[in-house]
Amino acid sequence: MADSIEPKIIANEQFLRALQKAYDEWKAAAEKTANKEKKFVTVSAAPVKPLYTPVDIKDIDFQRDLGFPGEFPYTRGVHPSMYRGKPWTQRQFSGMGTPQQTNQRYHFLLNQGQHGLSVAFDLPTLMGYDSDHVFSHGEVGKCGVAVDTLLDMEIIFKGIDLSRISTSMTINAPAAVLLAMYITVGEKQGVPMNKLRGTLQNDILKEYIAQKEWIYPPEPAVQLIVDTIEFGTNEMPLWNTISISGYHIREAGSTAVQELAFTLADGFTYIEKSMERGLDVDDFAPRLSFFFNAHMDFFEEIAKYRAARRIYAKRMRDKYGAKNKRSWMLRFHTQTAGCSLQAQQPELNLIRTAYEAMSAALGGTQSLHTNSMDETLALPSDKAALLALRTQQVLAEETGVVNVIDPLAGSYYIEALTNRMEKECEDYFAEIDRRGGVLRCIEEGYLQKELARSAYVYQQEIDARERIIVGVNEFVLEDEEIDIPILKIDEQAEATQIESIKKAKSIRNQAKVEQALETLRQACRDRQNTIPFILDCVREYATLGEISLTMKDVYGDYKEPPII
Repeated sequence: MADSIEPKIIANEQFLRALQKAYDEWKAAAEKTANKEKKFVTVSAAPVKPLYTPVDIKDIDFQRDLGFPGEFPYTRGVHPSMYRGKPWTQRQFSGMGTPQQTNQRYHFLLNQGQHGLSVAFDLPTLMGYDSDHVFSHGEVGKCGVAVDTLLDMEIIFKGIDLSRISTSMTINAPAAVLLAMYITVGEKQGVPMNKLRGTLQNDILKEYIAQKEWIYPPEPAVQLIVDTIEFGTNEMPLWNTISISGYHIREAGSTAVQELAFTLADGFTYIEKSMERGLDVDDFAPRLSFFFNAHMDFFEEIAKYRAARRIYAKRMRDKYGAKNKRSWMLRFHTQTAGCSLQAQQPELNLIRTAYEAMSAALGGTQSLHTNSMDETLALPSDKAALLALRTQQVLAEETGVVNVIDPLAGSYYIEALTNRMEKECEDYFAEIDRRGGVLRCIEEGYLQKELARSAYVYQQEIDARERIIVGVNEFVLEDEEIDIPILKIDEQAEATQIESIKKAKSIRNQAKVEQALETLRQACRDRQNTIPFILDCVREYATLGEISLTMKDVYGDYKEPPII
């Protein structure tokens, strides 16, 4: 649009010099009444000036750096009409106990106006263990739903038409297996895989960096992800086969810039590995998506999302040679920050979540999950989950944030923050490249140490009361009693899942299971795309643990090296 418009700098040099002089005079007077004891920094400990002026964005060029929504470099949004055309998807993360319990929660949320489903799995499932494994004892169904076989996935989506719903699955190391189960449930409903809509998190690099839930060593784990990208490109045109996730990097203690830089670096690694496989970037890049954390620093988060789109668009076009405009667009889901929630005075978490959700909306997210107030204490109760959903609905329907696209554009502070984050992100890219790339940085522990350093600084600020957390280190209630309903997962969930595994094994043909697993093992050895072979195993009701162990026989195990 508007190619004939000549790029203009926001102000001329004479004006800027006069403005800088006036600012310096104002600042000298203003600092006489400023609080000398308080540090004014963002949540990420970045210093913040008392006032921003055109001097701080003197080099900004409207067309080059901002443009229009839906046009390169997408700083202002990936769609021309943004929320005036379609609001963000309200997708609450949910899953608990048994598949039956999770199915009940999904029907409840859909009946309350939720747009899409987002599946939370329990720890054994995330680690590729069946519920009857010795390592699973005491963890089954506790932090999400347990899924051991296709039978469980069938129950989770019982009565839910997969042709009409979009489903996101937060699963990484065994992501290919859960995708195969979902595809098979669709087949049983009469919905072909090319009609299924949703997202697979499937981001293993951030597991080695932050969340620590892996099965295989990094190299084969990344190749398994490329398998899903290749399969999805050829067979599932409506499915996002990976959601590159900064959320867990931020939860582990990163700054906003680290979340941005490490997440994008991970994404570029997957892109490069997929291109090495022989895939054309424009064939798979339009289905890549991202997942960011909405933390408490309102303006810093908005700037982060805007910088992310601009950085990504430039790299995709200029470094990777993407020609399809959809390949340049960074689409992302946002979840409010779990690490910002507090066990003390938990009702305050409703307020924290509302501010974080608004920053995501003003930053242009495509979908949003709002955390429940009780998530520092347990999985959300029905009431807390409903209040979290209602938070989004009030935001979308009552606040007016959907009316104007990127309403903070042109703010001296927002644009200066966006520019700073882009520069510091590029500095991290250069350092990662100097060290040999993301995989090498993981092996050496560089990225992990950067997170640990930032988390330590943040906690020091809280301990020293340089950073106030309401109800934690200030405005504390003595002898506080928690007076909200807490969801408790019945220990019977584990016994129920073990019985489910027994039932699945009783109805399957064991010889066909063993044959399918052996064929998968050989496919891993031959470096074939594993997804069709995993699908064959799932259709025969092989368990998650059996499939994961089969691949581990070929790929090996992984133990993180000690990092000092």
